[in-house]
Amino acid sequence: MTEGLRERKKRETRLRISDVATGMFMARGFDNVTVAEVARAADVSVNTVFNYFPTKEDLLLDRASEVEELLARVFREREPGESALEAVRRDFLDALETGHYRYGFHEGGDLLIRMIETSPSLSARIREMDDTRERRLAEAIAEELDADPDDLTPAAVAAQIGAVLRTVVGYAVRRMLAGETVAAVAPDLRRQAEHAFALLEKGIGGYGARREK
Repeated sequence: MTEGLRERKKRETRLRISDVATGMFMARGFDNVTVAEVARAADVSVNTVFNYFPTKEDLLLDRASEVEELLARVFREREPGESALEAVRRDFLDALETGHYRYGFHEGGDLLIRMIETSPSLSARIREMDDTRERRLAEAIAEELDADPDDLTPAAVAAQIGAVLRTVVGYAVRRMLAGETVAAVAPDLRRQAEHAFALLEKGIGGYGARREK
């Protein structure tokens, strides 16, 4: 479907506001910039800013909805014979290898991480995103496998996968906060991630494997 003029203008306005806000946050720090200042710099009203971004945190974390849906999408798009764990492991390692932003490890990602770690509200928003991402994975698993409402397995599997991701991401964050770049951390992070996923595979590795066609 071709994008209409109205939709294109709305998308361009949203992108402009986000780009202006991100530049100001990077230059001055997240907590030192107000929404009103962002609105003035982007030549829009404060109400317009909030029409596109429900909270100030969303101005910086403008891909929140994509991140929150990530694991559920990876699960739904897994290959025949591929389990939930195998699909997430493959996607995580691919993102690390290609430098894609979806797990937070991309060029310049270390600057974003430092900003998040120094802002309590941003850190809280990230935890909220992690919780939502994990819950949506559990819901996707339960729906596709037609799990009984009293079956806690989908939630337990999602929680374990989420815990592994938080653990390996936390390892990388600590090193980047100490001054290392994404490129410097990536090789060790891959080894740590492969080890963590291998440990988990012994417990839930085959759960949720898609049937061969």
